[in-house]
Amino acid sequence: MQYFSPESILNQSIIYYQGKPVGTLAAKDTSRKEASNYNQCFVRDFVSAAILFLIINQIDIVRNFLELTLKLQPQSHPSNSKQPARGLIPASFKVIALDDGEEYIKADYGDYAIGGVVPVDSCLWWIILLHAYVRATDDYAFTHQPQFQKGIRMITELCMAPRFDSYPGLFVLDGSCTIDRRMGIEGFPIEIQVLFYSALSGARELLTIAPENKLVLNQIDTRIVELGKFIHKQYWIDSDRLTEINRFRNDEYCSISLNEFNIYPASIVPYRLNEWLPPMGGYFAGNAGVSNLDIRFFSLGNLLSIVFELTTKEQSQAIMNLIEERWDDLIGEIPMKMCFPALEGKEYQLLTGCDPKNVPWSYHNGGNWPVLLWVLVAAAIKTNRILVAEKAIQIAQLRLEKDEYPEYYDGKSKLLIGREARLFQTWTVSGFLLAKELIRNPSSLKLFGSTYF
Repeated sequence: MQYFSPESILNQSIIYYQGKPVGTLAAKDTSRKEASNYNQCFVRDFVSAAILFLIINQIDIVRNFLELTLKLQPQSHPSNSKQPARGLIPASFKVIALDDGEEYIKADYGDYAIGGVVPVDSCLWWIILLHAYVRATDDYAFTHQPQFQKGIRMITELCMAPRFDSYPGLFVLDGSCTIDRRMGIEGFPIEIQVLFYSALSGARELLTIAPENKLVLNQIDTRIVELGKFIHKQYWIDSDRLTEINRFRNDEYCSISLNEFNIYPASIVPYRLNEWLPPMGGYFAGNAGVSNLDIRFFSLGNLLSIVFELTTKEQSQAIMNLIEERWDDLIGEIPMKMCFPALEGKEYQLLTGCDPKNVPWSYHNGGNWPVLLWVLVAAAIKTNRILVAEKAIQIAQLRLEKDEYPEYYDGKSKLLIGREARLFQTWTVSGFLLAKELIRNPSSLKLFGSTYF
């Protein structure tokens, strides 16, 4: 096996457009010859690399990425349902080289995604990354340019548009975020709610006090407070909350009902969850809605809630307590599972549509994703769990290089490289490098955070 350092893999993945670095390829797996979209730069995939570049002062690639993706943002309302909505940031883009040496950018707004689902998280990650860029550089003049002010405004207007519900969360379809295949997360998945919260917080800081921004600023001020309260009230699970759920009354037709979503305890089996949940542990549920409390533990949403400072200090510690106490379930041989537990049996068939890639304990359905290492390390540092961060990096280091930095792993406890996993996956590499950089330079976590809840 030929050795490639993670730094060289990351550098070789950089995409250039008109001579400038503008992003990174999703993967450089030369063992896979079939056509795929891994030769594109995905917005969500690039985030960990972008944060690393900001920390090590390679600012230009992040600046170029933000400028390029902003130019790809549709400026007008679509004339038909096939066109992307005004304000949308694409899921990905690729550089097309013509025979005459000219280049152009081809963007994907979800057209080529599984099921054709629009990537809601791209818009949110774009604002979060722009906010991190400004915090790293103090270059507020960059974001105060009219095109950036308009871009931020269009994203927030798109996300806060009137809908057929009265909840402060952001409703999305299955497949609209990191979990980009059907997994039963349609509604208000925790990942999107946390990203939405952080994006609103970032937009509030980046938008200038100008007449054209006045309305959206007022909407953000109201929405972000309501959103924070909504997440804390409806999603948080600990022993006290389980006791409350176990004693829920149902079918209460009044505005002061404690069981606001009419959750039936039998759909959760609180006593079984209570056996798994450590006494001092807690976490945000995967989803909440009418007669639905999805009690699966989704790693990205919970870890980001700590990194973006949505949690209280007590909740942050409770989430880390849970991870430490249930290390074998959630992390095991490589950090860490996208969700736990996996959907199995009839539940797997119904909620995933018998998706052969999301079979139990694979891919999103209980598979292990090394990219989550950097978020785990960031949350551990924020909660002063340095030993957790160091242990996670150590076990990742034992396997990632040997396994050639795969996209994901299969298995409940003993892990195998994912059956369809690409090797030399860029966000696996950048997540590993970023995790190590955060340990060396914990003050860089100032790039994240909120001024609100």
